[in-house]
Amino acid sequence: MSILLGLTPFIVFFLLMRWSTPLLALTGATAMSAILMGRLALRGGTIKILEIGSLILFALLMLYTLVMHPDWSIAGVRLAVDGGLAFIVLFSLAIRRPFTLQYARESVPERFWTHPLFIRTNDIITAVWAATFLISAGCDAVAIYFPTVPVSALIALTVAAFVAAIWFSTWYPAHVRRSLPGGAAAPG
Repeated sequence: MSILLGLTPFIVFFLLMRWSTPLLALTGATAMSAILMGRLALRGGTIKILEIGSLILFALLMLYTLVMHPDWSIAGVRLAVDGGLAFIVLFSLAIRRPFTLQYARESVPERFWTHPLFIRTNDIITAVWAATFLISAGCDAVAIYFPTVPVSALIALTVAAFVAAIWFSTWYPAHVRRSLPGGAAAPG
């Protein structure tokens, strides 16, 4: 499963936030997280840090919203979600299990899985995703605390960071392979 499929609950959340309430968006994202994990379990796949973290994040935020009835602003609930996503990714780095490693193993031969370069490549890609999610959370915070900043500029920055992370996730492993003797046979 690709990283983008793993991010589906967040995409569902952001789409539902445009046309519904925070509670409905959080509930939809929780449901999507559960569906992804169920799909993986039925197919005998490995449940990944991102899927587990997403389900926990959205379920906790949904329960908090149900119990506490916060007066979420769009930027406020987005900050909670983007901050939670950044935390999941940073946590994966802190425990030396970069979240991209689990996805990369699906397309790289097992003999490379413990290779230091393979792990280092995934550390770097995961760090880029962490920066992307921190940028997004930062934009949410700016929207809350500096309301005179145009929302369109914040959205453009968030989208640019996301597109850059997707591009880097494809480009960097190929770059690493090309830079080593043996080219495509090298880990990455």
